[in-house]
Amino acid sequence: MVCLTRRYRFSAGHRLHNDALSAEENRRVYGKCNNPNGHGHNYLLEVTVAGAIDPATGMVFDLAALDGIVAERVLDKLDHKNLNLDMENFRTQVPTTENLCLEIYKLLRNPLEEAGAERGLQLDRVRLEETSLNSFEYVPEQAGRKKGNGSEQL
Repeated sequence: MVCLTRRYRFSAGHRLHNDALSAEENRRVYGKCNNPNGHGHNYLLEVTVAGAIDPATGMVFDLAALDGIVAERVLDKLDHKNLNLDMENFRTQVPTTENLCLEIYKLLRNPLEEAGAERGLQLDRVRLEETSLNSFEYVPEQAGRKKGNGSEQL
C-alpha cells in the first residue's frame, strides 16, 4: 500500500457550548470559544488515502477524482458555514474540531472507498488543523479498525 495525502482549506464558524452544562461550566470548559456569537477558523484539512498503485497510471488514486469527492462531500457543506446551524449533527453535538474531524471522515469514507474499490483503496486518516497550535487527527486503526475489514464503529 502507498499513501496519498492531499490538503484542502475551508473557513467555518462555530460556538462550543453544551446545553447539558450550566453557563458557568460552559465558560470554564470552553473559555472564549463559548462566545454566544461564535467565532471562526481557517481550517487546513488533510485527507490521506492508501491503496495499491494502479499499473496503468502509476498513481494510488486520481487527484481530480479525490478533489471532486472532497469538494462535494466536505468543502461545499462546510466552507463559510456556521457548524452549529448548518450541520445537522452539530445541532445536538458540540462542534469541537475533534468531532468535526470524525464527521469529515464519515462524509468521505464510503465515496472514496467505493471509487477506489478495484485497488482496495481505504481512507487512511483525516487530519484537521484548527490553528497553528491545534490539530486533530482521526486514524481508524486507532479506533479498533483493522485494515481491510471495514468493521469500525462510527
